[in-house]
Amino acid sequence: MVMESSEEDDEYVAHEWITPQSSVSAAYQSHTEKGIRKLCSELLELKDAVENLCGNMQSKYLAFLRLHEEVVEVEHELINLQKHVSAQGILVQDLIRGVSSELETWKKLDPDRTKPDPVCLELTELLAKTTTDPKPSFLETLDALIVEHRVEEALHLLETEEKENAQAAELLKRKDMLEDQLVTIAQQSSLSIFELKKALSGLIKLDKPVLAHQLLLKAYGSKLQKRVESFIPSCSVYQETYPATLSQLVFSTISNSAKDSVSLFGDASSYTNRVVQWAEYEIETFVRLVKENSPLLETASALRSASVCIQASLSHCAILEKQQKVLKFSKVVLVLLTPYMEEILDLNFRRARRRVVEMGREGDPEVMLTSSAKVFMSVIKDNLDQLTPMAISHFGGIVLNKILQLFDRYVDILIKALPNTEDDSLVDSKEHLSFRAETDAQQLALIGAAYSVSDELLPVAVSQFFNLQSEKEGPGGGVNLEYKDWKRHLGHSLDRLRDHFCRQYVLNFVYSREGEARLDARMYLQGKGDDLFWDPEALPSYPFQALFGRLQQLASVAGDVLLGKEKVQKILLSRLTETVVMWLSDEQEFWEVFENDTVQLQPSGLQQLILDMRFIVEIAVCGRYSTRTIHQLVSAIIMHAIRAFSAKGIDPQSALPEDEWFVDTAKAAISKLVQGTSGSDMSDEHDEHINLHDDDDDDDEEEESDSEESTDSIPSLDESSCDSFASAIAGEIESPVYFTDPDESDQP
Repeated sequence: MVMESSEEDDEYVAHEWITPQSSVSAAYQSHTEKGIRKLCSELLELKDAVENLCGNMQSKYLAFLRLHEEVVEVEHELINLQKHVSAQGILVQDLIRGVSSELETWKKLDPDRTKPDPVCLELTELLAKTTTDPKPSFLETLDALIVEHRVEEALHLLETEEKENAQAAELLKRKDMLEDQLVTIAQQSSLSIFELKKALSGLIKLDKPVLAHQLLLKAYGSKLQKRVESFIPSCSVYQETYPATLSQLVFSTISNSAKDSVSLFGDASSYTNRVVQWAEYEIETFVRLVKENSPLLETASALRSASVCIQASLSHCAILEKQQKVLKFSKVVLVLLTPYMEEILDLNFRRARRRVVEMGREGDPEVMLTSSAKVFMSVIKDNLDQLTPMAISHFGGIVLNKILQLFDRYVDILIKALPNTEDDSLVDSKEHLSFRAETDAQQLALIGAAYSVSDELLPVAVSQFFNLQSEKEGPGGGVNLEYKDWKRHLGHSLDRLRDHFCRQYVLNFVYSREGEARLDARMYLQGKGDDLFWDPEALPSYPFQALFGRLQQLASVAGDVLLGKEKVQKILLSRLTETVVMWLSDEQEFWEVFENDTVQLQPSGLQQLILDMRFIVEIAVCGRYSTRTIHQLVSAIIMHAIRAFSAKGIDPQSALPEDEWFVDTAKAAISKLVQGTSGSDMSDEHDEHINLHDDDDDDDEEEESDSEESTDSIPSLDESSCDSFASAIAGEIESPVYFTDPDESDQP
């Protein structure tokens, strides 16, 4: 079968475009084999070198161990030899004392012997010389104790002898030997604290307290360093909590060293100051380690880690201060950690700002209209949730200011989403938004989201900041921020959003209309007669009827979109009304029409203008969003108009009817526009007007009283008319009804 297979293979037709395997092997085999053989040769050489190196290292290590064992044996032999010498010395001393005793006995037995024996004489002199000086025996005993490391006994013996002969050179030499031995013991890394304190007590007895104190701090520093080095590899695993463990290691070591310092050396300021200096150095090292092992500074983990560090270290500082008043390290910790914490806060809020901007870039209307407030608050809480009470206490002011800046950026994004934005500097050009809120409902949804964040969500989120502030002098961070001030800053951002909406809304209303629907001063030059007072069908100008309809429509939409936010609805409607009146007051082109010398003014034009202004006031009064600003601006416009017409020879006293006529006519117009009829019964009964107030500042009561005074001179609509207007605001009337002259009914 094999042969058949090979024969079949040979029958395959070879193609020129196929390179045979034999050619490939011939072309590349030589290079491949040489390379592999060379590599194998080098690997074998490397293997031999490694084996030789390992063998040399092992032999040297074994030689080192043998040498070490020999040194230990020699040391033991020396100790034994010293013990033997000491024992022999004691025997010699006993022998000398025995011989001396025998000689004394001989003298007593032979008192008449006049010529002493030369041998006895020499022996007597030798014994006298030996027994009169007991110091060699003491020194030998002391040396034996030192060699045998019997430190306590040596210290006791030395202390006893030193009382009798403190300046002896032999004693000073032994003291130095004993000091070196105690220093060596104290510097052993494996020494327990109990043994360390015994060695240091010996140095104190040798009158070396400064050296002993230095060794105490050095020993604690060495032990701390070893414990920290063993923990550092775990920092990458416990990224958010490792500062707490490091803080525990450092401050517990400081606490124990301070306690031992007091127990060994007392509470003298010189020793306490050394402990403080050493502790400050260790705290600096601790902060450096926290920074070196921190996660990326712009992440939430880094913010949590720094907050935990502040919480743990300041808590430990408080414990140390209770332990010993001079151990005050809170300021040191804050000085070292403040730049680090501020940098992390700055980077994290930059990240938060990018997330807010990305929310606007996504261009998803659903997100912007329904979830922008939730997205914004999730960004805020992502940072706030990382903060500990101590971090809030000392850096709360910085955080609150950054929240204000972030909310300001959020408002900029919302403004950019509104149509016809004129100020492109609000948001950087690179922060282009693909979504635009075109309808009233969409625009009001964005405004409602901003008010929800400002009035409801943010105050709850930061309540702990001000709760802590009530317990301390301030939230810290160099900023003593009151809640009212912080809320006022939020209000300023909301004012920008609201004013931008109102300005664009009014400008669109003013300039998007053509013909007689356009708000133009020339419409007051086209009066039909000399006196509007006698016209029973007197109505506001068509643009103001259209304005009334737009306000109705907007109020209806706001009732649905801003459900439950009646205050916001009133703020928007009142500000819209103020913006219209403000535009009339400030629009120079509008007033230049009356000042033109070629223009002929008529009393009916002045009457119509004043009626339009009173109509605006009555809209606001009946809608329950009248403000002092509206009344003041309307009064200023009326006075301006009277001066302009008076300059053209029209006497206001004779041309203008009583104020009550304007008020009643404006009320009647509202009733007609609301009910869609030719008229309605009017009543002289006055209802009480409800005024709108934008904030809770201290001048609210004064503003309310001023507003009431402004409206006292303007009678109110009867109850049925106001109810009808309220129904229109609630959306019961689907579209406004406009009233015009018969021959103008074809106007759009």
